[in-house]
Amino acid sequence: MRLALYQPDIPQNTGTIMRLCACLSLPLDIIGPAGFDMSDRNLKRAGMDYLEHVDLTRHISFTTFLDSDQRRSGRLILTTTKTDQCYTDFKFKPSDILMMGRESAGVPETVAATADAAITIPMAAAVRSLNIAVAGSMIIGEALRQTKGFPTL
Repeated sequence: MRLALYQPDIPQNTGTIMRLCACLSLPLDIIGPAGFDMSDRNLKRAGMDYLEHVDLTRHISFTTFLDSDQRRSGRLILTTTKTDQCYTDFKFKPSDILMMGRESAGVPETVAATADAAITIPMAAAVRSLNIAVAGSMIIGEALRQTKGFPTL
């Protein structure tokens, strides 16, 4: 299981997700360009001293990500608000790559079209979306539960 962030916008969210990945031994791909300098102090503050424990691969573009060994290793599962496929009903595999889009705009249609599947978190009709780090935590938790991929205690 891997997590991929497509052109993240907010350093604090990226830092929080990096910390999550470090704690769960989950490799992380960051697909650029990011909307901030990766040395941003907010990223470091959110990630605290966990950043050195992240198995991080940076890709300069979506094209380089598509051509990478990481992408060829499993299905690309897009997390989006633009589908009816509930994440808890989806059957995850240990080799899946869970991709999250930009906080401000998700992913372009051309990127969405490359996904093997798309999943969503059902939400109340009056709201737009969850914070990306919260949504990522929910989906990663379910994926790791299904695949028995949590680190051992």
